Amino acid sequence: MSFAAMSEDGADRLHVPVMAVEVVELLSAPDPSQIVDVTLGVGGHAAAMLEAAPRARLLGIDHDAIAIAHARESLASFEDRVTLVQANFAEISSVMRDAGIASADAILADLGMSSLALDDAARGFSFRLDGPLDMRMDQRAPLRAYDLINEEPEAELARMFRDYGEERMPGRIARTIVEARRKHRIETTGELRALVERAIGPHRRGGIHPATRTFQALRIAVNHELESLEKFLRNAPALLAPVRRSRTCQWSTDRALLENQIRWPRLVQRKSLGRARSRIAIMICAAKSGGTPC
Repeated sequence: MSFAAMSEDGADRLHVPVMAVEVVELLSAPDPSQIVDVTLGVGGHAAAMLEAAPRARLLGIDHDAIAIAHARESLASFEDRVTLVQANFAEISSVMRDAGIASADAILADLGMSSLALDDAARGFSFRLDGPLDMRMDQRAPLRAYDLINEEPEAELARMFRDYGEERMPGRIARTIVEARRKHRIETTGELRALVERAIGPHRRGGIHPATRTFQALRIAVNHELESLEKFLRNAPALLAPVRRSRTCQWSTDRALLENQIRWPRLVQRKSLGRARSRIAIMICAAKSGGTPC
């Protein structure tokens, strides 16, 4: 899955797992038998965990069919220890139930965005590459960035840019978009990038591109990322194996998602692990049956 909201210059090339060591360290349970990776991507962290826990089985979940196909190849050597499912991690409960898994020893979510989608112009995630305004992680979903940009009222666009992108001049960008679409529909990432630059100025050396926050906000809205994360956080702690120790989830995402927008469940605690390039690593520990949170 690709949840990060970062400068595109900081995107991981094919999502090299920059926190593989930290992720493996989270497998503190002796000889874990079941691991669930809810943001499988191309399988980098999954492979590291399977190598570190040779008796464990892994359920890999991702809503990007292309990522699932890549992971199937990269994890082929682990054979029947791996089950892969295309789904949103908000549906972790039903996915585990359908797979016949009652509980997990570890659940991992890495919210960093890989370049698998970002570098594909046809997916419409990048302001660097001209392509259709799509931004769907799951191509089966009906809503596209094109629909939001061309149909949402000005006030709603401004709210999205402010709340999801932490944009400092959301009204100016929304107004410029609405004025432009009165003449013709906005169809490409290049057109949107140009409109944002017109609204708030061109890219300045040393700073993020002015379109970064707008594209972030649209991606979050198109993929219902906040709603998915909140549902996952409500359900995941109850799916951890009921033993007398804490179990962990690993996160890597932007400050807006983790600090400003999410209502954290009582059972979930957070601890910063520091920065990895432009990403913020967060460790979530869910205490079970008297276990000690991290």
